[in-house]
Amino acid sequence: MESVQAIKQRFGIYGRSEKLNQALDTAVRVASTDLTVLISGESGSGKEVFSKVIHHLSPRKHNQFIAVNCGAIPPGTINSELFGHEKGSFTGATSDRKGYFETADGGTIFLDEIGEMPQDTQAYLLRVLESGEFIRVGSSKVLKTNTRVIAATNVNLLERVRMGKFREDLYYRLNTVPIRVPSLKERREDILVLFRKFAQDFAEKYRTSPIELDEQAQELLQNYTWPGNIRELRNAVEQLSVLSDKKNLGVEDLVKIIPDIYTTPLPAINRSDRASEQTGFYEREILYKLLFEMKQDLNQLKNMFVQMVQANDLHMPVSMENISSAIPYFSEAPVHSNAGWTGSPPVKSEFDIHDSRPIIIPRKKEDFEAVELMEEQLSIDHMEKELITKALKKYNGKRKDAAEELGISERTLYRKIKQFDIEL
Repeated sequence: MESVQAIKQRFGIYGRSEKLNQALDTAVRVASTDLTVLISGESGSGKEVFSKVIHHLSPRKHNQFIAVNCGAIPPGTINSELFGHEKGSFTGATSDRKGYFETADGGTIFLDEIGEMPQDTQAYLLRVLESGEFIRVGSSKVLKTNTRVIAATNVNLLERVRMGKFREDLYYRLNTVPIRVPSLKERREDILVLFRKFAQDFAEKYRTSPIELDEQAQELLQNYTWPGNIRELRNAVEQLSVLSDKKNLGVEDLVKIIPDIYTTPLPAINRSDRASEQTGFYEREILYKLLFEMKQDLNQLKNMFVQMVQANDLHMPVSMENISSAIPYFSEAPVHSNAGWTGSPPVKSEFDIHDSRPIIIPRKKEDFEAVELMEEQLSIDHMEKELITKALKKYNGKRKDAAEELGISERTLYRKIKQFDIEL
């Protein structure tokens, strides 16, 4: 068995993260078997590379390796693509056609984004995994295949099982050997290593000198969350290599390519391989953002109150004397004077502005008769719907911009719009 370091050099894997080494070690150990493997990880983290490692280290390495993106195939044709079809089985089926499982017989098939697979196709896949049997679309003949399945997902499959969108029996059949590929923010020690590797590669490609970063830029690069993971980092390095006139780059150069590099991420529960901690992750992320906006509104109200008290030379009640000390940055709020005002003369009042006596305004019964108490809706679904609607109005219905504002993926936003029946 080859060492982990030798495997890295062979397949072009760079990094010294312990989590990366553990995932790679698991892939090497399971490669010699025919066990089904489920690779999980964020988009762009390198899941397909792990599937190739498993295939090329297995006894099936001399046979076919087919990678299939389940999310990119329309639901109406995915059964035909995977299992084949007979001539005349549907409009456009002018001849018999082999599916991927029939073509990859004796080899390996990699099913990426398995969580997007339609439920009827899941039933067919479960039969293939259990018995190796399948039926072409439009046929009644049972065929056999000896194909190893490696699946990958960037979503929480167990959560989709609870939502009724993924078969529980298929989940446990696929999850025979789980491998979790760490995201780039979980292996920050590898960010600079990958940056230098990509910089050298693009320097050779475009026949220029490799770019470098100063200390501040390196620190900023390591602290960025990298939502697009290795794919995003590679694209950023390529842009810097092509567009930058100088080779020693600073913070200002990074900001031009990655405008959100200074953005502070919302506090959220850290993603882990434990499904219980992943439950409702996107819902909590939206709720945290809403709570932050509510806190800002409250601080603005407190600021306005302090300014009104100071501007009118009023005495605070005993219970409010410490409001300024409780909010230090409000105690120094500027007082807006009326100097230079040229409007009508002030209305004469029976009260002296320098009078220290309290002003008592009597309350009338009719002021309160029309008041209707409304119970505030505090459900997470209501808050989510309100925040999503607000974001969509802000960006005139542009889902991509709204998703970025909310801190969620466009696919999640589309699902939420359908769930809450939000009109665009």
